[in-house]
Amino acid sequence: MTTLAPTADPLTDATSPPPARRTAPRAPRRRLGVLLAGATVSLVVLAALFPALIAPQDPLEISLSESFRAPSAEHLFGTDQSGRDVFSRVIHGAGRSLAIGAGATAIGLAGALALGLLGGLGGRWADAGVTRVIEVLYAFPGILLALILIAVYGNSATTQMVAVAVAAMPGYARMVRGQVLSVKTSLYVEAARALGHPPLRILLRTLLPNAFRPLTVLVTLGIGQAIVWAAALGFLGMGVQPPAAEWGAMLNAGRNYLQTAWWMDFFPGITIVLFTLSLTVIGRHLQRSTDAGAAR
Repeated sequence: MTTLAPTADPLTDATSPPPARRTAPRAPRRRLGVLLAGATVSLVVLAALFPALIAPQDPLEISLSESFRAPSAEHLFGTDQSGRDVFSRVIHGAGRSLAIGAGATAIGLAGALALGLLGGLGGRWADAGVTRVIEVLYAFPGILLALILIAVYGNSATTQMVAVAVAAMPGYARMVRGQVLSVKTSLYVEAARALGHPPLRILLRTLLPNAFRPLTVLVTLGIGQAIVWAAALGFLGMGVQPPAAEWGAMLNAGRNYLQTAWWMDFFPGITIVLFTLSLTVIGRHLQRSTDAGAAR
């Protein structure tokens, strides 16, 4: 009698390779996220540049008979304790909040570039001094350092902008310093020196572009972070003072009415969240694109 050898079951055979996992393509979802983020940022920038086109009502107009109106067709985001239209105030506040965030980022990058170049090119003693300055600034939490500056110099949009810039400067400066130290010993810098290029030309055409390149991706992230810090200062009453239309000041004004008029804080808050999240998505996309281009 002959016996048939059992056939190998591909489902249980240890030698058979495991079935490949099916993963949904992530590229289309990333592309959709970037498109939505770009649309959100474009809408906020449009509101900052042309607020009257989107919200023609006066953000400072008081109408006590319209106080604490819930969101409706007449008032999309409701009204505040003084009867002012919250939608108009959010739209008109985009310009001030975006100006504070962009200005603080620009000031912080300029100061970081000066410190980073001094530390990277100034020799051992200059590098040690810049390192100590960065460590001292890092010793203070960013929001605490901003509060100290505002407490000393007073509440204003300019002070708020400078305070946020100083709080964000140490991170940028440390990155610039490290990049300069890396670039100045690279082969293309040595080649430029061997060709007899003057130091100023090497600085402007080689060191600066390569040292500043990583920060260009972080500009989008820095603006979002600066807006969040400025809104936090405004929420604490240390930023732009009411009745000015600014997102942080609106959060501060609405915190006393959360149970009766939730929309006063909800809509400025969700605007800050969506805008900063969109900037983060765009920044991450730019970072991936830059890394992919450098790897080729």
